[in-house]
Amino acid sequence: MLQGKRSWVFDRPPVIIAAGTVVGPDEGQGPLAADFDLVHPDLEIGQPTWEKSEKALMEQATDIALQHAKLSKDKLNFFVGGDLMNQIISTTFAIRQLEAPYIGVFGACSTSMESLAVASLIVGTGAAEYVMAGTCSHNCTVEKQFRYPTEYGSQKPPTAQYTVTGAGASVLAGSGDGPVVTAVTIGKIMDLGIKDPFNMGAAMAPAAVDTIQGHFQETGRDPGYYDLIVTGDLAGVGHPLASEMLQRNGVPMERTTFNDCGLMIYDVEKQKVQAGGSGCACSAVVTYGHLLKRIRRGDLKRILVVATGALLSPLSYQQGESIPCVAHAVAIEAGNSGQGGANG
Repeated sequence: MLQGKRSWVFDRPPVIIAAGTVVGPDEGQGPLAADFDLVHPDLEIGQPTWEKSEKALMEQATDIALQHAKLSKDKLNFFVGGDLMNQIISTTFAIRQLEAPYIGVFGACSTSMESLAVASLIVGTGAAEYVMAGTCSHNCTVEKQFRYPTEYGSQKPPTAQYTVTGAGASVLAGSGDGPVVTAVTIGKIMDLGIKDPFNMGAAMAPAAVDTIQGHFQETGRDPGYYDLIVTGDLAGVGHPLASEMLQRNGVPMERTTFNDCGLMIYDVEKQKVQAGGSGCACSAVVTYGHLLKRIRRGDLKRILVVATGALLSPLSYQQGESIPCVAHAVAIEAGNSGQGGANG
């Protein structure tokens, strides 16, 4: 199953039998709104604090995923997930209701694919029958922790990104009906010395490029193998940089088949989202909501989701540290009904 140094190619691909997505009002006004299971009209979600609002998003996404899977929570062997909050409290507190063995992970905005990769490994090796992967973020909790509380009304430069309010969860099984995870490439820490927390797209682009190139080299696949390759949340600054770097490195990407979740989730021309979307929920809700539906409809057969994460903290950038980044790639393909195989 190990191919190269950091890629897993599954002999019996785990199946994504179900998923659940919940988003906030801004995401509900974007072009992908119809593909989300639940859209909240406000950011509070009936909760007294932003942190409790984010926890509620995660709880709802896991409930919806289980409902779609027609699975009771006692059938879950493990939950794998995390978020952006200190000590990943949004996920940890939310998963109390599942009562499932818990594996907490942190990859900043790459957590969506990191959790899916780990869950796939567990199922793909036969170590569990059912595993859920999930993550969440909330615009106001992230602003409060990493930048300034929303009440402060601080202005942001055009390079800044807008944190997605939402949560996404998926249920993986050893067999069943649904798209399958055929390969994973785990990213390396990349740090080119960028220190500006308002320009994370530029900071994360090298990590996305390194993982994409590593995936192609180790799996023997090329860009033409996939109908669509999406980065996690490089948005309007980082995605063009990644395209340019890949072109320079001899890996040209077609504009029609290379996109970014941070550019897809919002109408960047009409919505006030600076350079585009970011946050743990960005690639999670785009993948589990929009992209999986396109695979099930037959619009796409093979996709590669490369979620990116800027691994900074308020303490690190206040002390003048640069921003280490990582990207994890997960290949998802149309599956054969009733078994864990992938269409050729």
